[in-house]
Amino acid sequence: MVSMLTAILRGAVIVLFTATCAEAKATVNNQVTLLEETNSSLLRYPTQFTQNIVPKNIHSHNDYWRDVPLLTALSYGVGSVEADVWLVNGTLYVGHEVAALTQDRTFASLYVQPLVKIIQGQNPKNVLTANQTQPNGVWDTASGTALQLLVDIKTDGVTTLPWVLEALQPLRSQGFLTTYANGSLSTGPVTVVGTGNSPLEPIKALEPRDYFFDAPLTQLRDPSLNTTWDFTLSPLASTDYGTAVGWSGIGDISEAQRTNITKFVDDAHSFGIKARFWDTPGWPIQARDNVWRELVNDGADWLNADDLEAASQF
Repeated sequence: MVSMLTAILRGAVIVLFTATCAEAKATVNNQVTLLEETNSSLLRYPTQFTQNIVPKNIHSHNDYWRDVPLLTALSYGVGSVEADVWLVNGTLYVGHEVAALTQDRTFASLYVQPLVKIIQGQNPKNVLTANQTQPNGVWDTASGTALQLLVDIKTDGVTTLPWVLEALQPLRSQGFLTTYANGSLSTGPVTVVGTGNSPLEPIKALEPRDYFFDAPLTQLRDPSLNTTWDFTLSPLASTDYGTAVGWSGIGDISEAQRTNITKFVDDAHSFGIKARFWDTPGWPIQARDNVWRELVNDGADWLNADDLEAASQF
């Protein structure tokens, strides 16, 4: 009987000792592991969809080519995405050419609907947010920074524009679009900029305007265009890099080529417009990086990129 009691007491001491040791070794790393493995509510909050992602002035050229359009770009902090839009029988399809279009890949399914869902998630409705007046954007780390959505209209611009405007209604109805009205610009979670065949005059006539125009970067001071450029019409101005500059990224850039870059960038900035050069060299990698570096150093605002991972680490 005594030996049995001794064994029981000895076992109790061992259990107590083990528990004490376990508690003593509850290091910060152990606590992190425990909270993560139990999916503790202490680690969850409503707007963490883009947690720890820093937005960057990178434009995802032909974004619909990504493994997952829109979301891949967001995962790298890319601040601007581009969708090529085709109007076919009353539906806006997304793709580089007609042969690439499918019934499932529409402007609504790839961009509008996901953006509505994401931004709604960043704007939870509860007692704590009852007095919030300005909607958050997609970025958890920079909720006031708008995502730029370029709509490259491939079909007739005048015919297609009304369909694009209608397609944006789910974003518009919830106040998620940057809008110019009554002489005032209100920045929303998404700034939509029309490019490609987007028609200038109908866009100028929009009141209110929540679909803007990608201005011609090399022609901002061309009086023949009969347009007063500013950021309320064109928050962005773009041009073909090869035509406007032409430096391959191999060897030294000439002073004339650098002057072209700085002139066009300065023209845009004088109107409060951001500058973008598209179709920059993609290969060799060293040449691509040299061109990117030159453009950034010369003040270009958006880095046009196909390799989003490389651009995000540049």
